Amino acid sequence: MKIGFIGLGNMGAPMAANLAKAGHEVTGFDVAGATAEGVAQAASGPEAVKGAEVVITMLPNGAILRDVAAELIPAMAPGAVFLDCSTVDVESARAVAEQAEAAGLGALDAPVSGGIGGAAGGTLTFMVGGSEAAFATAKPLFDIMGQKAVHCGPSGNGQAAKICNNMILGVTMIATCEAFALADKLGLSREAMFDVVSTSSGYSWSMNAYCPAPGVGPQSPSDNGYKPGFAAELMLKDLGLSQQAAEAADADTPMGAAALALYKSFVEDEGGKGMDFSAMLPRFEKRGRG
Repeated sequence: MKIGFIGLGNMGAPMAANLAKAGHEVTGFDVAGATAEGVAQAASGPEAVKGAEVVITMLPNGAILRDVAAELIPAMAPGAVFLDCSTVDVESARAVAEQAEAAGLGALDAPVSGGIGGAAGGTLTFMVGGSEAAFATAKPLFDIMGQKAVHCGPSGNGQAAKICNNMILGVTMIATCEAFALADKLGLSREAMFDVVSTSSGYSWSMNAYCPAPGVGPQSPSDNGYKPGFAAELMLKDLGLSQQAAEAADADTPMGAAALALYKSFVEDEGGKGMDFSAMLPRFEKRGRG
């Protein structure tokens, strides 16, 4: 397949490289001049997407996605699929899909879960919104870049699934870190805490697969000085998107709002920027009730 790939950052570059390695003809463009192994470089976005059957974007936010889409859509071949893998607000995803469909293109919003490791290993999960026909076209590419692609319904539903998932993740990670800090102060060992909770009703992905306590449970960023697998500022971004969506939908999400406020303080005022989102544990360790 002939593929245009826009945005060759920490996530986009390994995804594009995996597609090229699988034998697809991939042409890339990144505004910062980044490259990816096996990917031909174009001088501009419109040049990268010329004649492509699928155009993949991996961009930082909804405003940039809207600008890039406005530039790319007129340059794309009729019947091609515009596949956005960025995590953006639902409204931007739906606006770009409408623009693409009006131009005779397929449109998919397909944010990912799995982080940089998943992008490199080809084990991402894609949450996909858009038409069945566009999903069918992109499915072989999802199978290369990831291990699972779930079609969540019409345009925007991929973003909806991602932000709902990550709202749960942010809330459960905070609860897990709070509980470890409380266990420390009650004299309960972290190993005992993990052994009980990971096999009891408090188990969660945050505890069982990504334990924030170093030396406990499977290897996680806590065992590597909290160097990010999923950075705290990315969790802050996703929690912001969840609350933006909640406001637009008139949904009551007090735990999501509380998680947003805590990650905002952590990232902006407490040295959390550049740390893994599980570094909330040392934050709580240092704090008392006041």
